[in-house]
Amino acid sequence: MKSSSPKTQTHFIKSTAAKLGFSFCGISKAAFLEEEADKLETWLSKGYQGKMSYLENHFDKRLDPTKLVEGAKSVVSLVYNYYPEKDLANNHNLKIAKYAYGEDYHFVVKEKLKEFMNKIHETIGEVNGRVFVDSAPVMERAWAKKSGIGWIGKNSLLLNRSMGSFFFLAELILDLELEADGPIKDYCGTCTACMDACPTDAIPQPYVVDGSKCISYFTIELKEEIPNEVKGKFENWIFGCDICQDVCPWNRFSQPHNESRFKPHAELEKLSGNDWKEITEEVFQKFFKKSAVKRTGYLGLGRNIKFVST
Repeated sequence: MKSSSPKTQTHFIKSTAAKLGFSFCGISKAAFLEEEADKLETWLSKGYQGKMSYLENHFDKRLDPTKLVEGAKSVVSLVYNYYPEKDLANNHNLKIAKYAYGEDYHFVVKEKLKEFMNKIHETIGEVNGRVFVDSAPVMERAWAKKSGIGWIGKNSLLLNRSMGSFFFLAELILDLELEADGPIKDYCGTCTACMDACPTDAIPQPYVVDGSKCISYFTIELKEEIPNEVKGKFENWIFGCDICQDVCPWNRFSQPHNESRFKPHAELEKLSGNDWKEITEEVFQKFFKKSAVKRTGYLGLGRNIKFVST
């Protein structure tokens, strides 16, 4: 198949994505993201990255896929649903983001991507490429937008008309000539639900998020004490936050995922507010053994629980 046309290879890529459980697959030409360069520079110059200094590194790699994969010709953007069957945030007064209910998506989606690359090598032949899932300097939302999977909403997340925004984005950067898709229009209209609902005012203007004010930043990325000026504004979120997604009208189209590894630990939904406050390191390790919640660590989670509870 190596010598076959870009059209045939594109069909193979899209049908393989569907077979592996990805909800959407869009393709872009691997080229410098010129329109993103100024936006990224401005965002960083305003300090919106907070203490996430890693976002200041690899500026060129973030914008140029050929610096990540030599000779890159195509960026394949993929969507993997994580919307849960049950919203646990309604069951108890301390809340964790839906994406962290089950097994860490880095492991789950990365395995799918490796399988994808194996299938490419088996069918198409020797293709140089790399797989990414939120773990390298790849501007995933910009690529997804470029490929027509959705548009970037006012909360800076990618929105899709048929499934909202409760999904993970992943990419394959390949030195393979594929047929590119085009972007779609923005369907946010005059809606400002996400901006109005954010309790820490982390969306100062449409399409721009001040990362240093986001509840997810405070509860996951910030390693020091949470500043007092945001006390009482977390609405009981102790790991991540779904507020700007929960209020988004497009998320009324979200459908539960089919990924068994994203199912929460059986005991998780039974945790009451007091259970959370009294959680031991042993219970933490048991419940969150393979979960993204491990990113904040036992002490970090304890800090967050104390911050919203006292």
